[in-house]
Amino acid sequence: MQSNQSQKNTSKNWQLRKLDSMFTVRRGGSPRPIESYITNRDDGLNWLKIGDIDVGAKYITGTSSKILKEGLSRTTLVKKGDFILSNSMSFGRPYIMNIDACIHDGWLTFQDIKTDILDRDFLYYLLSQSKTQSIFASISAGSGVLNLKKETVAEVELSIPPLSEQYRIVSILETWDKSIGSLSEKINLKEQIKRSLMQDLLTGKKRLGGFSDKWESTKLGKIASFKKGKGLSKSELDSGGKYEAIHYGELFTKYNEYIENIISRTNSNKNMFLSKKNDILMPTSDVTPRGLSTASYIDKDGVILGGDILVIRSTGNLHGLFFCYLVNLNKKEVIKLVSGSTVFHLYGSDMAKFELKLPSLKEQESIVKILVTADKEITELEKKLSILKEQKEIVIVIAVDTLISWIINAGTSKESVDNLRTWTLIFIFSASSGTQLVCSLLYSPVSLLGELQSLSDLE
Repeated sequence: MQSNQSQKNTSKNWQLRKLDSMFTVRRGGSPRPIESYITNRDDGLNWLKIGDIDVGAKYITGTSSKILKEGLSRTTLVKKGDFILSNSMSFGRPYIMNIDACIHDGWLTFQDIKTDILDRDFLYYLLSQSKTQSIFASISAGSGVLNLKKETVAEVELSIPPLSEQYRIVSILETWDKSIGSLSEKINLKEQIKRSLMQDLLTGKKRLGGFSDKWESTKLGKIASFKKGKGLSKSELDSGGKYEAIHYGELFTKYNEYIENIISRTNSNKNMFLSKKNDILMPTSDVTPRGLSTASYIDKDGVILGGDILVIRSTGNLHGLFFCYLVNLNKKEVIKLVSGSTVFHLYGSDMAKFELKLPSLKEQESIVKILVTADKEITELEKKLSILKEQKEIVIVIAVDTLISWIINAGTSKESVDNLRTWTLIFIFSASSGTQLVCSLLYSPVSLLGELQSLSDLE
């Protein structure tokens, strides 16, 4: 968007504008030492910290701290309606202020927005979309932690349509946001239901029909043996490799309680440790104790298991997935067994002390079936949510590239509005199989809502 090519691609109704031609870019500031200015007084000024931001939020609605008025001359005051932009670490993320507050130098602010040429909601979507974020990434500076300089940000050029088109684009994108919000709420509800099922079924608080035998108390070391994976550095992973493999780092980032599909492969198989059905996998080292309180079940023989993976192998009536769900429910009990100060470790000798109550193997299997069903429902909803987010991003890209402008302009006359019953948008996204799926959806503004509702509705 900063190139001559971008200028050529811009519709005659769109203009390439520098950010500082539409608002003033300022940097935050912090009175120091900040501890001397923090106050509980009612007349204190709101002090915005990173921790006050909700993940995925659009608006800033409150702060947890205040500073003395005497610190005002050493900071930057932002007011309701101003934008703030994180300028370090996870830089480039925009927020709209819904309160007045003071900001430190980890933020940039966009103030004095010229509302005769720029709608705030349109600016939010424009700053959030991937092309703009890519520009911010390309102009960031710093040898360690990257950051954005206000002078550089002020020079960024973006394509801006007339206000009337901004309003219509925002209307379309807000439709996506409502469906995304609705679907996110349903996912949260499903996760709460699953958590409740785990608390009831994994503790024996509620019993399934047909089961009445007493649960037996034991220690893991009495019903399982402990082994450890071998080797397998990241450099040995190969997407086209002959053998399925699991690297210990993937236990943190790729897998939950049930490993259904093996993500990685390798061509290295010499002196490797191989999985057996019903194995339980846990990481043995991490920089935080909580990172070690995770367990994953694999129901497949012959998968290469890398070093730093603790392999728990049942020698009795223990269903591996039942145990993994139990660990998820009792993370604090696992953390008690972790050792270390800078780098934390979890050994088989530690987990041997883990205390648990077990029903019969048959009851474990019945409980697992219920929880797996709950997981599958959540996974399906998350797939739908991912599709909606990807489609919304593509709509923003189309808007920036002026295709939405073309669509809107085609319907500005009354005759066109009467005759134009459908709009065409092409959504391109990658299916979970890795193949590319191209959908052409024809819709009117009303049927668009129905199309999105069908994605966000529970079956």
